[in-house]
Amino acid sequence: MTTLRILLNNHLNHNISSLAGISKNDIIFFVEAKDQYINPKHHQKKIAFLLSAMRCFAYELEQQAWQVVYVKLNDAHNSGNLCLEIVKAYQKFECHKAIVAMPSNYQLKEDLEKLPINLDILEDTSFLASKKFFQDWEKTKKQPRMEFFYREMRVKHHILMQNNKPVGGKWNYDKENRKFPKHQINLPTLPKIALNDITKEVLELTKEYFSDHFGDLLPFDFATTRKDALVLLHDFINHRLAFFGDYQDAMISDQPYLYHSVLSHYLNVGLLNARECLKLAEEFLHKNPNSLNAVEGFIRQILGWREYINGIYWLKMPQYASQNFLQAKNKLPQFYWHGKTKLNCLASCVGQTKKYAYAHHIQRLMVLGNFALLMGVNPKELNEWYLLVYADAWQWVEMPNVSGMVLFADGGYLASKPYIASGSYINKMSNYCQKCSYNTQEKTGEKACPFNYLYWNFLLKHQDKLKHNQRLSIVYSQLNKMSDLQQKQIISDSDNFLKNL
Repeated sequence: MTTLRILLNNHLNHNISSLAGISKNDIIFFVEAKDQYINPKHHQKKIAFLLSAMRCFAYELEQQAWQVVYVKLNDAHNSGNLCLEIVKAYQKFECHKAIVAMPSNYQLKEDLEKLPINLDILEDTSFLASKKFFQDWEKTKKQPRMEFFYREMRVKHHILMQNNKPVGGKWNYDKENRKFPKHQINLPTLPKIALNDITKEVLELTKEYFSDHFGDLLPFDFATTRKDALVLLHDFINHRLAFFGDYQDAMISDQPYLYHSVLSHYLNVGLLNARECLKLAEEFLHKNPNSLNAVEGFIRQILGWREYINGIYWLKMPQYASQNFLQAKNKLPQFYWHGKTKLNCLASCVGQTKKYAYAHHIQRLMVLGNFALLMGVNPKELNEWYLLVYADAWQWVEMPNVSGMVLFADGGYLASKPYIASGSYINKMSNYCQKCSYNTQEKTGEKACPFNYLYWNFLLKHQDKLKHNQRLSIVYSQLNKMSDLQQKQIISDSDNFLKNL
């Protein structure tokens, strides 16, 4: 009796639920299906990372004497359709059963459930919170905010806890994580990962099949094996974690990584796991007790935000995908693809995204996302863009972040207010404005930073839906003090700017 154990390209770890209880008669099945990379057309670097990581993991399993069947992208018999290739393998090897862990998006889950095979879809055990745990927690909350979920996860898994109280006396040190370096800082460089033969072959394949996709393929410096991913994890813990807390919201031109971990894409495909990241961070704190704000901030991203977002996605899909509370209808500006805009903050963030398939959370939320929210970009367009441009983007993590956190498309279910900001915030948290064509001190007029008048225009446009939000009461009181002439100038400048995009 043969079981077909299907490993998708985000299930690359030995402890994945689809490998539990495996026997020597079973077949571990991989397929490089073109439809998974062209719908949408993912970043070239992201595709190369996924293909190489999948091939490297398959090779590891073969070295352990497991039966591995691997369908490569350029195999003559490869149809390019994931579901069709699964059915073909199931029939070819006369399997009595197939097993797969939960895929990364709702539609693929539905597609798999419709296959004419005996298929079990198991929970993805790489997450610390099961779907049932999250659903049970959400039912008890009028407003299911991440902060309260995070606290419960801390207690449940006894992370940063001492005598049932949070280490240091506070749950959250976010207010200590908003500094911008006053002087030049010596940033550690990431370790160089040598290209293995598998990755070299995949880079050529990516160039052949996906050269018309967004982004730069080279230079390619991602880890594609667990061994190399662990090198990067330990390097972060030893050389950058101590300063991560202070500067995690800072943005500096030509410095894409700063003190960030740059580990999310390894977590999201399985090369690293959340438990080991949390364990190493806690061990670091024991040796460096003054780094609590850094360690707590890092742990909150994994134990809090990552788990919370996954819970929201599977609880609220498929309805979540169509939500558009603010009725945003505008198209995504073309400069999100080529980066050619006089707004230096946007040009820098798009350029970095294009080159590295990476931008940190404040660049994504408060520059790229903030602008899209202020100008009213349609959620479907922005969701697709975020999904394809970042190496760590899977729909389960991308959609709640974009629709909920960035665009407020769910009307406040996830975030308590829209995350909007004027040019002064960007000026405070970055050096982008120093070389920009616009002036953050000007509120209206040709030289004014567009974020300034777009900010107030957004509040004017949506005041019927937002004016009763308690977290916006101060800004609405400021808006109400503006003269009619000032408000008309804001609307005029906004309309002219958006028409000329």
